[in-house]
Amino acid sequence: MPKTQGTHKIAVKDYQFIENMTVDELVGQMREAWGFTAGKLATGVDIIEAMATDKKCIKFLSFTADIIATGTRGVIRELVKRKLIDVIITTCGTLDHDVARCWKDYYRGGFIMNDNKLHEEGINRLGNVLVPNDSYGPIIEKKIQTMLSDLYKEGKKEFSTAELSREIGLRCCDESSILYWAAKNDIPVYVPGITDGSVGYQLWFFSQDHKDFRVNLLKDEDDLNNTVFDAKKSGALIVGGGISKHHTIWWNQFKDGLDYAVYISTADEWDGSLSGARPREAVSWGKISEKAKCIMIEGDATMVLPIMTSALIDRLDKKRK
Repeated sequence: MPKTQGTHKIAVKDYQFIENMTVDELVGQMREAWGFTAGKLATGVDIIEAMATDKKCIKFLSFTADIIATGTRGVIRELVKRKLIDVIITTCGTLDHDVARCWKDYYRGGFIMNDNKLHEEGINRLGNVLVPNDSYGPIIEKKIQTMLSDLYKEGKKEFSTAELSREIGLRCCDESSILYWAAKNDIPVYVPGITDGSVGYQLWFFSQDHKDFRVNLLKDEDDLNNTVFDAKKSGALIVGGGISKHHTIWWNQFKDGLDYAVYISTADEWDGSLSGARPREAVSWGKISEKAKCIMIEGDATMVLPIMTSALIDRLDKKRK
């Protein structure tokens, strides 16, 4: 049997529950309680705090759209509202759910339901979230087509996805909206897969009667290029995987990689997927610096992210006092 290394003598400690304990104090105990991924969560908060307080660091936030169909939308909104990030890279569904939920409700359901019956009743199931047809397609079509028509009449016929996201945010005028706060705080929202969703479909649909209407994806890339090449340091909170994750780490390889990186995901790495790839794989590509502070937290973002964000806000508020 291999010998136990002498350095492995840090004892696991039990949680202690004290009166008026803050979320940050609970997270602080996770570092000593350990518990499989609890220690990783505590480390993740440390890294995000370091990233948030590093004035030389450009802070990226990458996430997939599914969490915006849940109350986790409020967590993302808070990060944007407090200006704790500088750049957002996400998927088209984020625009869909953010717009739809400004005017309509989604509902609680279950993972095991009669999907045939749901379809007959005009209800779409996203995991355990129920999205009635009236809460999705029609409201998005109404709002986006009206916006595009108004912009076209103003002579605006070509947009990057960041410019489109900003226009949606400015025109929805709803403080529950992520896009509203991003526009208000001048935080660009890039959507590299813009056609993969309801808003993207509305762009195509509008173009059928307006042949000179254009979405300029390369304008987004110009902006990201300038952001990365001007950055002395960069960091990213990456929730989930897919195109938003890869676009974030892809661009950061051109400045010798991210200096801070926190991944939150439930995906496996054994199938070779980008979504499941750990930070160490990104190091091999130069997308994360060899010297970076980084961690992978295996867990459901709808549980992990609210805890981490609450702890972060606790710490930052204490520092301001």
